[in-house]
Amino acid sequence: MSDRAAKGSPTLEDVAREAGVSRATVSRVINGIRNVDPEIQQVVRQAIADTGYIPNRAARTLVTRRAGDVALVVSGAGEEGAGAGLPGDPFFGRIAGGVVGYLRPRGMYPVLMLADSDEARRQVVGHLRQGHADGALLVSTHAADPLPRQLAAAGLPAVLFARPARPAPVSFVDLAHQDGARLAADHLVARGCHRVGTVTGPLDVLASQDRLTGFRDAMARHGHPYVPAAEGNFTLDSGEAAMHRLLAEEPALDGVFVANDLMAQGALHALRETGRDVPGDVAVVGFDDSSAALACRPALTTVRQPIEEMAAEMTRLLLDLIETPGRRPTSVIFEPSLVVRQSA
Repeated sequence: MSDRAAKGSPTLEDVAREAGVSRATVSRVINGIRNVDPEIQQVVRQAIADTGYIPNRAARTLVTRRAGDVALVVSGAGEEGAGAGLPGDPFFGRIAGGVVGYLRPRGMYPVLMLADSDEARRQVVGHLRQGHADGALLVSTHAADPLPRQLAAAGLPAVLFARPARPAPVSFVDLAHQDGARLAADHLVARGCHRVGTVTGPLDVLASQDRLTGFRDAMARHGHPYVPAAEGNFTLDSGEAAMHRLLAEEPALDGVFVANDLMAQGALHALRETGRDVPGDVAVVGFDDSSAALACRPALTTVRQPIEEMAAEMTRLLLDLIETPGRRPTSVIFEPSLVVRQSA
């Protein structure tokens, strides 16, 4: 048994000794007080991890007058037309992983809340107003979602994953979706594809609209004035069904851009069922670079969306808002990249 284990649970003094700083410095880092050099903060957080120290949440709450929790809210999941953002979806799992990865070294964890009805959204706002959580990280799954505006109107700290479809004075992180779709178009054209189509996400979702617009714009610049499209719902089954509809319209299709990897996996099933070789007969490009891209056979060429990094940045923005009330909303846009594998 180690000396530390023999003494019982690690203490604030153990962390200070491990980090080579004062007890007061450790306390400031744990309580989120900002006047500590970032390098020292990192040393202290590493010492917390190395010692296994667990901050006293009750004591910290008394000092900071904060709950010490943030809410990770999925709004719209379970409602008709909400095809993404469900807790079992790999996209949501990556968001949650990025959030937890940022919060854990700071002794914090998210509280998952599902806002799948008007009543549930009222409960989210009430939960925050009553101080049970210090702010909200919001993943909204449908365009008509009123929750971003409700949070802004209540003056509650909140950051969205993705730009809200209805403008609201609230911070968000997002991807340059049109630029990502252009990467897909350029790659298919460079491969020599001449009859190209696309499987879109649900077209009431802003990201789906942007991906379709970006793809069609890029194809037009390459001399392709018309790109047939079939709408899916970000699920594997919807991608398979949409691919069959595309093939019915354009049997000689030789390239397809699919607006997320799960739908692309379904599209590959449809192509295989109809005797098309990928990429010999039809080249396929997906979007997200999720675990589904590697599960595809052949492995999927896809546009990478750095979801974990985006989720971590969303969390950083929220903690800044909590620390500095009244801070103006801001936005951070991430750049996509193309990951080339065997499907195109």
